[in-house]
This record gives sequence, structure tokens and C-alpha cells, in this order.
Amino acid sequence: MATDDKQDGGGLYRRRIGTPTTTDEVNGYWLFGFGVLLGLAGVAVFLLTESATVARGVGYALAALAPPFVMLGAVIRFPLRRTGTYLGYLGTAVSVLGVVWFVNVFPDGWLTASGDPAVITVYGVGLLLIGVAGTVVPLLSDPVYEDYERMRDEAAAATATAEEAGEELAATRGELAATESELEAAREDLSETEADLEATRDEVTAAEAVVASLRESKARFELFEDASGKPRWRLRHRNGNVIATAGQGYSSRGKAQQGLHSVRRNALGAGLLRIETPVEEAAAVADDDGPEPTDATDPDVAIPDETEGPESDATFELYADAADEWRFRLRHDNGEIVGDSGEGYASKSNAKRALSKLRDHVAAADYLRIDPAAFEVFEDAASEYRWRLVHQNGNVIADSGQGYASRSKAQQGLEFPDDEEAEGRAGDGESKATFEAYEDRGGKWRWRLVHDNGNIIADSGQGYASESNATDAVERVGEYAPDASALAAGGAAFEIYEDAADEWRWRLRHRNGNVLADSGEGYASRSNAVEAVTGVKANAPGAETVEQ
Repeated sequence: MATDDKQDGGGLYRRRIGTPTTTDEVNGYWLFGFGVLLGLAGVAVFLLTESATVARGVGYALAALAPPFVMLGAVIRFPLRRTGTYLGYLGTAVSVLGVVWFVNVFPDGWLTASGDPAVITVYGVGLLLIGVAGTVVPLLSDPVYEDYERMRDEAAAATATAEEAGEELAATRGELAATESELEAAREDLSETEADLEATRDEVTAAEAVVASLRESKARFELFEDASGKPRWRLRHRNGNVIATAGQGYSSRGKAQQGLHSVRRNALGAGLLRIETPVEEAAAVADDDGPEPTDATDPDVAIPDETEGPESDATFELYADAADEWRFRLRHDNGEIVGDSGEGYASKSNAKRALSKLRDHVAAADYLRIDPAAFEVFEDAASEYRWRLVHQNGNVIADSGQGYASRSKAQQGLEFPDDEEAEGRAGDGESKATFEAYEDRGGKWRWRLVHDNGNIIADSGQGYASESNATDAVERVGEYAPDASALAAGGAAFEIYEDAADEWRWRLRHRNGNVLADSGEGYASRSNAVEAVTGVKANAPGAETVEQ
């Protein structure tokens, strides 16, 4: 039966009629149908031909073949001994021989009234043999034969399979019982974890209350240079009173910022120690700046490398994103992501170099004040200097459109949009530059400021969806450019800006224009973004790096 399933006939029989028990059952069905078709074909040929012709004889032959095949199909479907099946095939062969003989003698050798007795006898003997195979043989023989023995073997195999399935079911029930016990243990662990979580929530609530009290502070830190040119810090109340000062000068602005951050971390919760000091000694100490702190735990100590940096509450994570680009992020010990790389790098080594630059510049980086717009001068990838006009929301309003050989020449170039000629107020009444709006190859609208000598002084730096949007951008340039100042930064500086979603963000930009890191999230207010920058400046220099 497995072999029959691979045949088209057996497959059709199974789909349309049912599952066969033997091969002969399928064959008998198709022989029966074949006999019916022969009979119908014989009738059709008889009706379409003339009498006493060879074609009419073919019609008689087809009609005569129908009974043997119909009878054979019915017979071999019975569960007979092989002798009965073979006898049925023999009878069919004899009948077919009689039909062939008839075709050879018809019409000339065939008697119209009585026919040919010999041909009729052969044909009749064939039908008789088929009838005996289907009626007499079943009565004289045991109906159980090889196919039924095979069926018994299959039934025994099915019983064995059922027993194996029962054993597997018993094993599965045992595993299910073990799993239920493990589940019960997990539920107990979950109850304990929920209790721990509730306690942690109470601690978080208390911490949030402390943080809220800190954020409601009515004072702010200021960095300044004293009369001797040394950087210092002081804490000033909003009413103008100075609450506390550094008490000493620092050799660099970065160390003054580190001292400030140390005070912010350690002041809360510090105990009170009362020291009785003579007035004269106290005055002498106050007049002497003294050496800078050298305690190994003091964050004011110079940082030679990452392993010897100040104590940090954060860790740099180096990882590959979904696009197989390497990135880094600064994660606080509380799980919050303080900042990230802002872009992906082609290799791990490139990401590490960018992280090294961040460590080098983050502590000493100052804040860039953009209100409402300012010019940036940076070095591009081709080692040429360019300028761009940046709004306080972070959008680039315009850029130079060309590179300059030096930073000073770039600064000279950015001064042009601010003079009378760029605004169309030359002494002779004619402008030496013209704004042009045009559609680029990508179907976006752009603008450029072209000098009469053909040089492009500035361009939009981005495409716009419509000509009106590009024209509005030109108007914004005319609005912001005259009053925009040039940003002066050291190695790098923090930019705090408002994004399109009205959230405040920060980014650390190198003086060459590259963004070393950004906030990775938006903040509800500018002060929150400033606090986030303070956290980065405090934790990034000494944060360890782990690869994920």
C-alpha cells in the first residue's frame, strides 16, 4: 500500500474514494472504469458508421471489450486467492483474443444471420472464465491471502507503536510533574523578588525625593578666573549672594570643573566637623592658595589615562548595532544612558579612537552659547575649513558652500554675509551677490548666494520640499546672519539646543565640526540638559570601557 501511495492512480483513489486495503482494489476500480469507457466508445462508433463496414466492426469490437474489462474490474477487487485473480486475467485475455479474431473476419467472413461460431465460442469461454473466477473460486478457497497477512503485520506494528507512544506519554507526564514542581519553586522565588522590588521602590522614591530637592536648588555654580588668572568656582544664590567658593585657584579650567563636580557629589550628606583654629592661623591659611590637592581619591588630580581617572558612576559600553556599525554609550550605574556616540563607525578601532577623543575633550569642554544663531568654523573630511550658520534648535541654516585653506580665511568668508554688499546695500546701490533658488537632481529645492565673479559664497546645505520653503530659508538667513557671532571653542565644546519635538538636547562637537557624542534623548528643559552635561563631564573621563 505504501508503494501505491507513490502512484498517481493510488493517490487519486485515496483522495476521491477512500483508503485502499490492497493494490488489486485500486487496479480493479480503474479496469472497471476502462471497461465502461470502451462500451461508450463502441456505442458512439456504431452510431457514426454504416453497416457492414470495417469502421462498424471496430464499434462492435469496442462494445464487445466492455464486458470482459467491467467483469475483471469487479472480480479482482474481491479478496481472492492469487489463482482466482490469475484466472480472471486469463479469461479477459481469451475474450480479447475473440474480439481480435472478430475484427479480422468482419465483415466479409462474418455471417450476418448466425455469425462465426468459433469466434463466438472463444469470446464466450473468456467471459465464462472471468465469471468462474468471480463466483466459484471465492466459494472454494480461503478468502484470506497474502495482502491480509500483510495487513495483520501492519496492525501488529501499529500496536507496538501505540505501546511506545504510551511509554513516551508516561515519561512526558513525569516531566510535566517535575516542571510543575519547578514552577511552584519559581512562584515562590517570584514572591520573594516582588518583596525585594517593593523595598527597592521605596528606596527609589526616597532617592527621587532627594533629587527633586537638588533640582529645586535656588543657586548655581559659576566658573571664573581670579585676579591672578587662575580658574576658580563659586556657588551663587539667585539673589546674588555667594554661598561658597573654591578657596583656591586651579591650574586649568578642567581641574576647576572637576573640583566643582567633587563638591556636588560629596556635599550632600557630609557630616559637620568643628575645628577650633586660632584667628591668626585661619587668616594665614586664607591668604595662601597652597598647592593643588594630590590625594589619589580626589578628582582634581591630573588624569594620565583611563585606568587612573577619577571615580566614576558610569561605564562606557562598546557594541555593534543592528547595521553592524560600532557605537559607544555612557551608561550610569542606575541603568540610565547618559550619552551615546551619535553615529556608527565602520570598525571597532574607529569607535575606540572616537571614544578616546571624547575622554580627551569632555572634561575641559565649555558651553557654546547660541542665541538665537551663531557661526561655526570647522575642518571637514578633506582637511578644508568651512563655516556654517547654526540655529539654537540645532538646525543648520546655511554653510559656506566651499572649503578654505585655513581657519582664518574661513572666518573672513563668514564675515561676508554680514556686510552691506551681501545684503544688497553696496555704495553704488547695486549688490555684488545674488540669492538663487534652484531645483537639484533629486527634485529638492535649494538656494545659494553667488558673487558677481561667479564664486558661491554660501548655500543652503540641505534640500527643501518646495520653492517656497527654500525662499523662507533665505529670509531666515537674512534675519539671523547680521547679528550672529562666531563661536570660539577650544578642542571641543558642548552645544545645547532645542530639537523639532521641542525637547532640549546636547552634543559634544569637536572644533573640526565632528560630533563626538550626543545626549541620545531629549529633556523637558534647558536646565535638565545642562545637568545631563554636568553628569557626562563628571563620569566620562574615569569611566571604564566594556565590550558587548
